Amino acid sequence: MKLPVNRNNAVLALALVLALGASSATDVAARERKAAAPDVMGPAGDYPVTLGDAFVVDGVTYTPADTLNYDAVGKAVPMGADEGAAPRINGAHRTLPVPSYVEVTSLASGRTILVRIDRRGPMSGDGLVSLSPLAWAQLGLPGGASAPVRVRRVNPPEPERALLRAGQAVPPRMDTPAGLLAALRRKLGLEPPVADLPVTIRPAQVDGATTPKPAPPAKPAPKTPPVSEKSAPKPLPKLAPKPEAVAPAPKPAIPAAPPKRPAAAAGRYYVQIGAFSQRSNAEAAARKAGGSLVQAGSLWRVRSGPFSAGDEAERGLAKARAAGYAGARIVRD
Repeated sequence: MKLPVNRNNAVLALALVLALGASSATDVAARERKAAAPDVMGPAGDYPVTLGDAFVVDGVTYTPADTLNYDAVGKAVPMGADEGAAPRINGAHRTLPVPSYVEVTSLASGRTILVRIDRRGPMSGDGLVSLSPLAWAQLGLPGGASAPVRVRRVNPPEPERALLRAGQAVPPRMDTPAGLLAALRRKLGLEPPVADLPVTIRPAQVDGATTPKPAPPAKPAPKTPPVSEKSAPKPLPKLAPKPEAVAPAPKPAIPAAPPKRPAAAAGRYYVQIGAFSQRSNAEAAARKAGGSLVQAGSLWRVRSGPFSAGDEAERGLAKARAAGYAGARIVRD
């Protein structure tokens, strides 16, 4: 027995099947167009900023977070093929927003470059950041598995962002001063603490002249044999005093010319404790070493003084080094 067929229901079912097929084809075409579309080069290329869910690498859980003042030291590793290494100055980080921008400093040379973080990684090992081959070369890192670096999040201007989005390099930043570089290396355990290092004070060279060396100790006078009673000279007979003669009036003394100061003592001298990119770090160093702040461009310099050349400047230098600033040096104002 045949059941009656409802032609209206059949037509509706056929229309639904055709609509679903067209929708699927449309979705596939849209995904293909998106995959083939070039990267956005304008300011919109930095949006949307994404964080994502927590994930695990080698048993450690990492939770992405929008940390504005991120500043850390660790190891940089070359970006692997599985991370999508591209011919750009870019990198991968485990927790920073994607995309974001960081300054990466080589703790071996102090060289600093700007890098665009546009992916997650490294996905194995204990690396802090992975860098593309172009970023690795611009930072001047040697060939190898890893290199010690500092990663600091920054907010660069749009022209620099545009250069990195277009695959071009931004000119390197100012090299990190030696004192700050030594402190960063100690944070990573590359050098023993300053308190454990012997402090050796050497004559500091200022304007091509060195501080005068201390005079050698005077040799003791030769000993004379004791004088016996027999060999002792007999006292001379006393002579009668002569009548006092009237001494002529003394001539007025001509004042002597003031002694010339040595060339090394001219001017005023300071002990430069270090240079810092953040004022809070500079103020902490000034309080610890007893110095003052001087702004020089984008850096804050900490120095103590003024001192006169010689022992006084050397004592100031010794105090700064004893406070933990092994890179302190004497400079002339």
